[in-house]
Amino acid sequence: MKKALVLGATGSMGYALVQELVKRNVEVTAFARGEERLRAFFANQNGVTLFPGDMFHPDSLDQAAADADVIFHAVNLPYGQWEQKLPLLTDRLLAAAQATGAKLVVVDNVYAYGRSNGQKVTEETPKQPASKKGKIRLQLEQTIKQSAVPALIAHFPDFYGPHAGNTLLHYTMQGILSGKKAYFVGNQQIEREYIYTPDGAKALVELALHDFAYGQNWNIPGSGVISGAEIIRILREASGYRRRVGTVTKPMLRFLGLFDKMMSEMVEMMYLTEQPVILSGEKYEKFIGKVPMTAYRDGILQTWNWMTARR
Repeated sequence: MKKALVLGATGSMGYALVQELVKRNVEVTAFARGEERLRAFFANQNGVTLFPGDMFHPDSLDQAAADADVIFHAVNLPYGQWEQKLPLLTDRLLAAAQATGAKLVVVDNVYAYGRSNGQKVTEETPKQPASKKGKIRLQLEQTIKQSAVPALIAHFPDFYGPHAGNTLLHYTMQGILSGKKAYFVGNQQIEREYIYTPDGAKALVELALHDFAYGQNWNIPGSGVISGAEIIRILREASGYRRRVGTVTKPMLRFLGLFDKMMSEMVEMMYLTEQPVILSGEKYEKFIGKVPMTAYRDGILQTWNWMTARR
């Protein structure tokens, strides 16, 4: 891989992917809608070409992908746009990849797996979506697999890390940073899985370098599991925050959803905070090597330090 196109380059995983690719001396085209945000993130960074554009515009995508060996799809749309826009975006990506001969690497979540049975899920675990959004993700996966484009799909747990702003843990950290009332989404005693975005990017770029990885699904797990209570304890030590951290519950989201459609869209995904899906990394370790894993304490503190430095 000599040149890569990263779609959603200013997003949580997109930013980390750009940094990892540059470290490996891959020339990167960083694609996002907002030119100002692209410049804020990557201005004067060697090896990065900025490409502000509309990913739903055929000419824009085709031009950005013209010389790319690999297209990394790390675009994150608001929930309310998934049903109408994600299928259209997928069709556009496949068309651009086919026209340019590029391979496609897709950043995906765990929604298509459905509810947990208490065991780690592998790539062979039957996908039985338990939500509308999970069904959409599975439909997109099937569309990609039925195409002629060499593509790999990587399933990740929830993100956290520097520049990972639109995430559940960032929401909690931002509340603590403000010194006001902070909230944690879901039961604070249940252990869940998260992935530090630099780890996820490192694992995904490594996958993308192997031809045999295409045409397959891959799970990229985090560093085990951790409870909300433990996360909050680490943040209290780092920040000196002493106020009670509230819990965002499903009834609370339902109420907020009466006034905010985004909140109402989150209700159906709350099952993941009650029955977390935990990913198995056995396949990755068998065929690629050790999954990059930063200990939660280290990753949380590094994320916190980044947030406080930008305050």
